[in-house]
Amino acid sequence: MTDAGNRPVASSVFVDERTDGPGAIRLSENDPAAPFYRVLMKLRAPVAMRDMMLAPVRACYRGEGLTVDPAELPPGAAQLYPQVSVSTRAVPSNAGPIRCECFAPPGEGPRPMMLYLHGGGFVVGRSEDTAFVTSRIAAENNVVVLSVNYRWAPEWPFPAGLDDCMAVLRWMREAGGEIGGDPSRILVGGDSAGGNLAAALPIRAREERISILAAALLCPVTDFHFEKFPSFERLAPTGAVIDAPFMAFARAAYLTTQQQWPHPWASPARGDLKGYPPTLLISGGADPLVDENRAFAENLTAAGVKVDHLIADAMPHGFYFFPGLLKESDAAFTAIGTFLAESLRRL
Repeated sequence: MTDAGNRPVASSVFVDERTDGPGAIRLSENDPAAPFYRVLMKLRAPVAMRDMMLAPVRACYRGEGLTVDPAELPPGAAQLYPQVSVSTRAVPSNAGPIRCECFAPPGEGPRPMMLYLHGGGFVVGRSEDTAFVTSRIAAENNVVVLSVNYRWAPEWPFPAGLDDCMAVLRWMREAGGEIGGDPSRILVGGDSAGGNLAAALPIRAREERISILAAALLCPVTDFHFEKFPSFERLAPTGAVIDAPFMAFARAAYLTTQQQWPHPWASPARGDLKGYPPTLLISGGADPLVDENRAFAENLTAAGVKVDHLIADAMPHGFYFFPGLLKESDAAFTAIGTFLAESLRRL
């Protein structure tokens, strides 16, 4: 299952802007039910129930229609970390160019590189959303962070997004010097759905003998059988940040068959974890995924992997996103700094 849907394309469109994936809804005039669909189109738009759910999710996630006084928000990444330069890289792949944002601290290279993957339930999100996280990691740890805008489900289901991440990882190993990075010191990181992709990368990269130094995973999804965990059953029905209906929708958008749920590239907690890199897990005590994260840490430990697991008491999914609001957020970044320093010293 390698690079599915990544047939070579002659296009300058960034992959995360492509909507022509195998999961896109297509209605044909040659369909025997075409007269039914034509009437349906006059009664509702979009026609597909899935697209009805996707449109508001994506619009609301972007805050469309909201008027916000900037004075009411925490300062942005550019204001907090003006010393971190931000540039855009178009990383080539068989599916087209992959838009990546490079967050580089001041100073001379080569420096360690982190491949970072944003969250958004596999169906939404972009590197700009996590600019505070990536800027802070770059500034506090002298690491070049490359944040990837991978393809979304359901238009591009599993493993298209992971294919994009893998293409960027290969590029970092081969051409990371172009961004001041050291290809021999590659880290991976990500949050939520991006944490899932980051957690799967070491398993997939092992097949290509690409070495990953360490993994920093923030509230990741590591096992798509999430209903079996007590914290999910207890907290997901009324979760404020993520909840049971959204998680079921995200899973169905990303994984098109139940047979894919246990695949190690989808549920890394169920894969062969021997030789997995040292891992930092950051979880919220009020996150429905906290018990799943605990189980992943236990599986890693059983496989002989060094694991640090910070659980922030009473904190929800994604509690680390905004500066200056929660002391637990600062504790999470302190843990990241300590973990990365230890990982780099082991070289």
